[in-house]
Amino acid sequence: MKKFAVLLSGAGVFDGSELHEAVLTLLSLTQAGVSYQCFAPNIEQMHVVNHLTGEVAVGEHRNVLVESARIARGDIKATDELDIQAFDGLVIPGGFGAAKNLCNFAVVGSECEVAPSVQTFIGEFVEANKPVGFICISPVMIPKLYGEKAKGTIGHDSETAHAFNLMGGEHVDANVEQIVVDEGRKLVSTPAYMLAENIAQAHIGIDKLVKKVIELA
Repeated sequence: MKKFAVLLSGAGVFDGSELHEAVLTLLSLTQAGVSYQCFAPNIEQMHVVNHLTGEVAVGEHRNVLVESARIARGDIKATDELDIQAFDGLVIPGGFGAAKNLCNFAVVGSECEVAPSVQTFIGEFVEANKPVGFICISPVMIPKLYGEKAKGTIGHDSETAHAFNLMGGEHVDANVEQIVVDEGRKLVSTPAYMLAENIAQAHIGIDKLVKKVIELA
């Protein structure tokens, strides 16, 4: 049985992993007969957002690993616990946590850097030539991880696509139900809630992405 890692970035669309995307990823992997292990960096969130009001909760602090454990029902490991030989590939759900905690794209755009522990974690999959699927906003990390001309999509938001290209990537416009595949790099991306208007729409692209990364493995 193939086994995939799933990298989470907290719990909640505005400051962590997008919950629907994360759960749909786990569902698609399971339905495809693949086992998974959730991971998250053991670092502090950039900030905490009150999801009822949309406002930053000043003075509140949360840990990305601890919050991600909510989604994984407690079965989660820190990124530095990765044994790359145990995994066939990786999937990274979106949510603003991907652009705030896994990297700092939300703050500095094309000048962003991937968090060191995350760079090391994803880098192991890249170096081992194992497939990685990026969902929603998480593809903004692709150029920093894969270098010049790596292909990916965040949908068709022109500002984010421009930043992707500025970082050296090759952005490909896509609709919500589509995936973009960089075959040579075993790299797959889909817009999900960058474009999805409901959970059913998000599911279409995510399920295609999961099936493709499994095929590439």
